[in-house]
Amino acid sequence: MATLSIPNPVPSAIEDAEKLRKAFQGWGTDEKAMIAVLAHRDAAQRKQIKIAYEEQYKEKLLKRIESEISGHFERAVYRWIFDPVERQAIMANIAIKNKVVDFPVIIEIACINSSNELLSVKQVYQSLYKHSMEEDVASHATGDFRKLLFALVGTYRYDGEEINTELAKTEAKILNDAITKGEYNSDEIIRILSTRSKAQLQATFNCYKDAHNLSITKALSTKTPNDFVIALRAAIRCRTTPTKYFEKVLRNILQKSGMDEDALTRVIVMHAEKDLKEIKELFQTRANMTLEQAVAKKTSGDYENFLLALIGN
Repeated sequence: MATLSIPNPVPSAIEDAEKLRKAFQGWGTDEKAMIAVLAHRDAAQRKQIKIAYEEQYKEKLLKRIESEISGHFERAVYRWIFDPVERQAIMANIAIKNKVVDFPVIIEIACINSSNELLSVKQVYQSLYKHSMEEDVASHATGDFRKLLFALVGTYRYDGEEINTELAKTEAKILNDAITKGEYNSDEIIRILSTRSKAQLQATFNCYKDAHNLSITKALSTKTPNDFVIALRAAIRCRTTPTKYFEKVLRNILQKSGMDEDALTRVIVMHAEKDLKEIKELFQTRANMTLEQAVAKKTSGDYENFLLALIGN
């Protein structure tokens, strides 16, 4: 379930556009007024506000926001403004064009979406950038990461619940053979992970655990840091237990030294309209504090207030 809190009744798009215009005028920006509007409207409502603002004031809302605010707050608001599909396309492009491809972003987009949802993201991506997502992944990723990411974004997977038990047993053995040999970049591991349905993958991983008394993710743990193995484990968790995956991402960000604001923004913005309620409930169980408390401890100012509004505080 979503954590987004929307007032009832909801003001009209024209009223909200007027509130934003007023927040932008005068000496300095009224960030509190901005948050009160933008952090409490869903994607369809934000789209109507954007249209109303641009029709009424003859300027682009995003351009005006970029000129009014800055830093992590600006980046969070910018990502939030877009509808979920366009947002993911934009975030994928930023991740791909990074100096080193930001593989968690691509893995999350490729693995948490259904086949039809991923297809929609890729269609918007192609419309925006005049390249396919697969083409850009192939051009910017290298080596084993290219093989894995290309396979994950390029496959239209079956989304149903039917499974083949014998196939699960066979592929559990294939996985074990590759892992035992340390062949983590095996074409067979990538094939199974990228082409099988969520239900079939879960059956295979259950067979693996029954046979070896060890989960597939623990079997993929290495004594020395290995980014490719980390990517494999992320893909497995995103495809089979996404709530647990994103809770752990948040816990790693908020409970360790240092701070990855981009990752924090990404998880909250991408899930506030979808399933952040389940993620934050699991976070509270495992972290012994609420997500709101953890975010407030590690962030500040308007950025903190904006994220807390999306979390539902």
